[in-house]
Amino acid sequence: MYAKKITVLFGATVCLAGGALAQINDPIPTAVENQGLRVEITELARFPDTRGLHPETDPDLVPAYARVNYVRDLPDGRRFANDIRGLLYELDEDNQTSVYLNIANHFPNTYYLGLVSGLIGFEFHPEFADNGLFYTVHGEWADGNAGVLDFIPPSYTVEDVTFHNVINEWRAADPGAGAFEGTRRELFRAGHVVDNFYHPFSFVGFNPTSEPGDPDYGLLYTSGSDLGFSNGGGPNGENASALGRLDSVVGALLRIDPRSPSESGGTKGLGDYTIPPINLFASDDDPNTLGEIFAYGFRNVHRLSWDRSDGTLFGSEIGNSHIEEINIIHEGGNYGWFDREGFYDNGVDIPGGSMLVVYPLPLDILDGRTEDGYLYPVALYDHDEGWAVAPGFVYRGSVAALAGKFVFGDIQNGRLFVADVAELKAADDGIPGTVAAIEEVQLYVRDAAGVARDVTLWGLVEETMGTTVTRADLILSETLDGELLVTSRQDGTMRTLIGGAE
Repeated sequence: MYAKKITVLFGATVCLAGGALAQINDPIPTAVENQGLRVEITELARFPDTRGLHPETDPDLVPAYARVNYVRDLPDGRRFANDIRGLLYELDEDNQTSVYLNIANHFPNTYYLGLVSGLIGFEFHPEFADNGLFYTVHGEWADGNAGVLDFIPPSYTVEDVTFHNVINEWRAADPGAGAFEGTRRELFRAGHVVDNFYHPFSFVGFNPTSEPGDPDYGLLYTSGSDLGFSNGGGPNGENASALGRLDSVVGALLRIDPRSPSESGGTKGLGDYTIPPINLFASDDDPNTLGEIFAYGFRNVHRLSWDRSDGTLFGSEIGNSHIEEINIIHEGGNYGWFDREGFYDNGVDIPGGSMLVVYPLPLDILDGRTEDGYLYPVALYDHDEGWAVAPGFVYRGSVAALAGKFVFGDIQNGRLFVADVAELKAADDGIPGTVAAIEEVQLYVRDAAGVARDVTLWGLVEETMGTTVTRADLILSETLDGELLVTSRQDGTMRTLIGGAE
């Protein structure tokens, strides 16, 4: 199949006062629908109830049973998962949990209030079994915090900082032990200057397609996050000036060598890590670019995944007021935020415009006749369909119906989507208006008698919780053998997708 070329997708428009450019009220009028794809979902385990674990700082604004954000499998078959209330679990072969690490024992200033807070993410080094190294990212309050910041957004000072976003390296004394004992080292501490802890660095991960001896092996990637600037800007209202810059990590996805320069002998980055000499901006002979930047111009590309067949890097980018994106990420690419949302102009530079609405791109840019310097998504949907794109993966598991599909979804409403991997790659053609088609997956469960019943994740979460919820809170993770795990930061249940006749 080939990518669906969209030349005009402007929807209903309205003229602003003074005859300004027409804004778009419905960017993608065509709905995402199910086209016959049905997949069974089944429960594997439920995590411990952590409500009330931090009553002084986590008043259950979201009355979630457990807030599981990642599940990761190690090469040796061990499985780990985090509850963002500060717990890193090891799961046994029956998916029963034991606490491997509680960050509350190490970071008393941890911030737990938001949906992305606390122990946000983690990753184990590919050689963890030998070197005992793993990595975490978490958030902290700024008040009373003695941590030394490695980065503060341009034009701000330490007095403006409201939160800290911290990446740590941990070294287990015994990698095979069931609970962590060892040392830790702080790699990077960034300051947020906005009122809420939005869009922090939340992903840390290694390229799973890279092998020992490859230039990329052992290099750690982060998410590309605007540190909340699109949700109100900083105290001086200088949000637009903070993004699209190569001398700032706001909106940038980083690739670092996590080794300290004292160990590697290489060039120091902003924090206690080494800048990989293979990075494009490390070898551009420009002192005004940060060598740790891999790509930039992101609002919140909160999850990354690699196609293990060819190393293609995908990113799930949560949009602002209208558009959710799947991007193929290229080193050195500028993905356009604040100027672009999807393949639309987000209006910040339009007289009378607003970041809350979108406007059409000139047709010569949309169809690729004129380049504007930005890279564009390969799939997108608007807020008629959902509000926050979930992690996505090229499917490698046993469900035949998902072969050749990139599986993702919407965090807020829990809908599961797919796009053909071939279409996504074909859409990576430099033409902004070329995108892959998206299809919804219909989920079903079986009762004890084997009878199938169509369900939604939202409905399953409410059944498990025994109450109504305000969001499904879908998160996807990938197992070592390529199956997909479906978790919710509401009911704390881990499910998986399976095949079989209906």
